[in-house]
Amino acid sequence: MTVNDTTEPKSGTTHASGGGGLFHTVLVANRGEIAVRVIRTLREMGIRSVAVYSDADADARHVLEADTAVRLGPAPARESYLDIDKVVAAAERTGAQAVHPGYGFLSENAAFAAALDKAGIAFLGPSARAIEVMGDKITAKNAVAAFDVPVVPGIAKPGLTDAELIAAAAEVGYPVLVKPSAGGGGKGMRMVEDPADLPAALVSARREAASAFGDDTLFLERFVLRPRHIEVQILADGHGNVIHLGERECSLQRRHQKVIEEAPSPLLDEATRARIGEAACNTARSVDYSGAGTVEFIVSADRPDEFFFMEMNTRLQVEHPVTEMVTGIDLVEWQVRVAAGEPLTIAQDDVTLTGHAIEARVYAEDPGRGFLPTGGTVVDLSEPNRDGVRVDSGLRVGTVVGSDYDPMLSKVIAYGADRAAALRGLDRALAETAVLGVVTNIDFARFLLADPDVVAGNLDTGLLDRRVGDYVAPEATDDQIVAAGVYRWLGLWAGASADPWAVPSGWRVGAPAPTSFRLATATRAEHVRITGHPAAATVTLEDGETLSLTASLDGDVLRVVIDGRSDTYHVAAHDGHLWLASPSGTAMVREVAEVNVRTGDAHAGEAELTSPMPGAVIAVGAESGAAVTAGTTIVVVEAMKMEHALTAPIDGTVEILVAAGDQVKVDQLLARVIPAEAATDDIENNSTEKGDQP
Repeated sequence: MTVNDTTEPKSGTTHASGGGGLFHTVLVANRGEIAVRVIRTLREMGIRSVAVYSDADADARHVLEADTAVRLGPAPARESYLDIDKVVAAAERTGAQAVHPGYGFLSENAAFAAALDKAGIAFLGPSARAIEVMGDKITAKNAVAAFDVPVVPGIAKPGLTDAELIAAAAEVGYPVLVKPSAGGGGKGMRMVEDPADLPAALVSARREAASAFGDDTLFLERFVLRPRHIEVQILADGHGNVIHLGERECSLQRRHQKVIEEAPSPLLDEATRARIGEAACNTARSVDYSGAGTVEFIVSADRPDEFFFMEMNTRLQVEHPVTEMVTGIDLVEWQVRVAAGEPLTIAQDDVTLTGHAIEARVYAEDPGRGFLPTGGTVVDLSEPNRDGVRVDSGLRVGTVVGSDYDPMLSKVIAYGADRAAALRGLDRALAETAVLGVVTNIDFARFLLADPDVVAGNLDTGLLDRRVGDYVAPEATDDQIVAAGVYRWLGLWAGASADPWAVPSGWRVGAPAPTSFRLATATRAEHVRITGHPAAATVTLEDGETLSLTASLDGDVLRVVIDGRSDTYHVAAHDGHLWLASPSGTAMVREVAEVNVRTGDAHAGEAELTSPMPGAVIAVGAESGAAVTAGTTIVVVEAMKMEHALTAPIDGTVEILVAAGDQVKVDQLLARVIPAEAATDDIENNSTEKGDQP
């Protein structure tokens, strides 16, 4: 297999119909972007698609794009997407001959594959046995070692006690990595450098593994210094043919969750690529694998010619598009063809990697708040649509992003003739991506792409976590705050006559009346004052300089010219918030009351507690009117099994605006803390007002 350079991504093979023994109907047992992506290939192959959905996804994009759809049940995954009986029944009800599991949910569930087989329905994946063997890390490691696949030095046997693990650690060599046999996602993993720390690490690892996977079996591996995560895509059929499609670099991870992926890896040379590819094929052969799968390896950044088997994912990977873009091979198409009994028509020598592709995952999370999950309604959406860019997305305007499922919303993939071009293309594509109504990690992804080590290809699995502390979430700029005020101001002109003096806000002798808005971001509140009419006005931010202004609004596109500088924003208003997107980023601004209704003064000194994520209020720590001190827990919000306590930042009197059990949105106002002196003034003012009344 060779690597070639060109300026165009490869395209997959095309088909006029789904004839010749292929399935006529395939059910997609998933949701979101992967369901949309699978449905796209089924449509191109002329195969009828069936979607399944929970109550939370009744109007989801994958439901609308499928040929037909079946409701599974309530929003919780265990009552819908994870219910094997319901999914099999949906396939039988719709006449589906095969089921594509996507990734996550039931994709690596051996019982699901067996249930489909019993029902006479093809599973677009490997056998239940292959899933079972590769789903247990100890069994998998022993299976591949028998096929001469390199494994990390360590000890991996079922039922190892803490004493046995501690005794083996010295021979394995420190630092060691404690790993649970079941599950993934980094849960239960512990890196231990000092032998004295190993007993406590084993106790906590077992506890976390038991909680997450219902299995506290552990094993040990030597920790590879400066590790890189490199995985190899394989394809195998039921006729004994196995090929690999090159590797993907997945080292940019946050807490073992991938964020940026690319193909090929900037680390490997041709000789190592051939060796690691053959090891991946041997891994597949060790379990008579059939279909598309991924073999993950750990490679030392210091010794790139040395690699070790980590695990095999017996399904399609999230990052499969980068492989498709550099090989021109549609992996979903081949999953369908292999499951239908067709042999591979691609030999290993036919596979070439052309150019470079890089993918960024777009998550509903807030990097500025410790990557807490976010949510909300997608009130407007901008996704790039041009050559060299692919977007796999489950979004549409109106999508409600809640806390029931994984927070990944879409993937943005860019292709270039070389790695530098792909990096530039992805940054530009992310600048053109905006999910208005939901806070995302897009700005953080662009921050990563600009990192000098990322640009140079000097990657390892700890790089992202080391850089997190350097990231500063962007605050709304002065220009964005002014633009929000201008948008609000233009709304007042809607329906007004063309007469420049017909100002909605009132009159002033000889001139239009100024209009003032008090706009707030997460950290500040400013006044925007505008005088004039849209074709000729002036604007002032707080007590700053007065500048010339012209503005226009065409649908959701706002054009603002301030002091001769023109900026264009994609805008959307929803639920008291205004979202503004431009190539420089997305900002959220809200209009706040100009006057404090309790005192008649501005809200100076008050502290507002807003929800950092969508979820449920599970506790309220004080009653309205109670005196609290800084640090007192006021409200506790839970989402995605995470609890977040909001505490009083100042001493004062609290005003509670929610109750336990309430469902809340991200940035919803939950409570206020009024400084003690302000509360005293409030009482005095109220007493005076009552005394003055006739």
